[in-house]
Amino acid sequence: MNTVLIILDVGFRNHTKILVPPICRSIEKRKITTNSKASSKSQDKQIQKNVGKNNALSEEIESESDVDSSNDFTESRDKIYSSEEEEETAQQKKLRLAKQYLSKLEEEEAEKKADEESLKEAVASRLQHDISEQAGKLTKQVADQILCPAELDIKTFRGHGLPVTAIVITPDDKFVFTASKDCNICKWSLETGLKVKTVKGGRKGTEDVHIGHTDHILCMAISSDGKFLVAGDMNNMVKLWNPADCSFIHKFKGHRGPVTGVSFRKGAHTLYSCSSDRVVKVWNVDELAYVETLFGHNSPITSIDSLTRDRAITAGGSDKTVHVWKITEDSQLLFHGHNASIECVALINEGNFFTGADDSSVSLWSVLKKKPMTTVKAAHNEHGDFTGSENWITAVSALHHTDLVASGSKDGFVRFWKCGPDFKNLKQVFKVPVTGFINSLKFSSNGDFLVAAVGQEHRMGRWWRLKEALNGWCIIPLKSKALDT
Repeated sequence: MNTVLIILDVGFRNHTKILVPPICRSIEKRKITTNSKASSKSQDKQIQKNVGKNNALSEEIESESDVDSSNDFTESRDKIYSSEEEEETAQQKKLRLAKQYLSKLEEEEAEKKADEESLKEAVASRLQHDISEQAGKLTKQVADQILCPAELDIKTFRGHGLPVTAIVITPDDKFVFTASKDCNICKWSLETGLKVKTVKGGRKGTEDVHIGHTDHILCMAISSDGKFLVAGDMNNMVKLWNPADCSFIHKFKGHRGPVTGVSFRKGAHTLYSCSSDRVVKVWNVDELAYVETLFGHNSPITSIDSLTRDRAITAGGSDKTVHVWKITEDSQLLFHGHNASIECVALINEGNFFTGADDSSVSLWSVLKKKPMTTVKAAHNEHGDFTGSENWITAVSALHHTDLVASGSKDGFVRFWKCGPDFKNLKQVFKVPVTGFINSLKFSSNGDFLVAAVGQEHRMGRWWRLKEALNGWCIIPLKSKALDT
């Protein structure tokens, strides 16, 4: 019986057993024993001839196997350490992000504070401010500190051929975007008051060849980092633009009716859109993808807003309801209270919001109560009555996390309101004359001014026409009494 070391089975097909136990990937010489004597002399001779070759071959294979085994061991060790590093990175991700955030705050505050002690206090104050803001608990008292601007201080700009329907301000308060029934989007410089860029609209039926909007633009929003601008139109389209150069990025399809409202989640690239088709759609802008559809309203949705939480709030128009959509929890909160169609809604903070209806009433709400905290009837009717055909509340806005809100109609004024303690009452602070339909209102990020989109017609239709009004937009400065003295 011949004993040889063999890895490759050469000439032993029916006469050998190969034993290669995989123990710790170690390489040892394994004796391979023939089960029986060769049945013929020719086979014995063939075996003897192969012994020398196989011995040399086995040594060569052993050497190669040692290298392979060493490589396998190194790879296994690297994988183990790599997985440990990945696990460690995941565990420390929050800590790393927190350190980056603190470093950013320190850099921002270092420019303002000279000494180290003041810097620490400033950073601590910013942290407390951000935490309170995200929790919806921060409410600055600013309404009583704002001076009523003189009529001469209000600047008006023209640049659209038809009523301006929507307006947004870039997060750095340097530019304004306006949209109109003329299907155009215009970019304006707040420093010079000049038009910087125009995205031209096209004719109906040219949607496949024209990148601009081909029907009345009804709403617009900009992301909190200023990277994306989005607009919705009567043609059921939601179009995404680059605010820097006004270039076209993407077109979101899915709504079956005019898109009446769009809003970005603060601090994220999640987009919410609402439509007269009675649904809310959620989009992932980074992936340019549709996420989900939310059902619940029984009539065309008229307005939408959102803040930091993964939630959206909508006004349901003639179904007289407001819905708060809790996206993560896959649930919704339902609110009743107005006796007429709810035309617009704006979040003040995560726990309170402001609405306007077509009976000229405005209301303050808490997400903890199903009914309004307070309602001001005939808010835009000077004579305190309602004829049934005038002065809808067409736009509302809130200076986030403060007690200051604003509302607009077609009565010739933009009205500013102070929210009382715990949002249980609402008091008009002052009013500013602006002729025309106030189709959209937006506060600047620091509250230094308010912009208004103005037109001769309501953004959604042609129920009335104010010939004396201009199709344009205006800036209303909001100076502090403390700074004025």
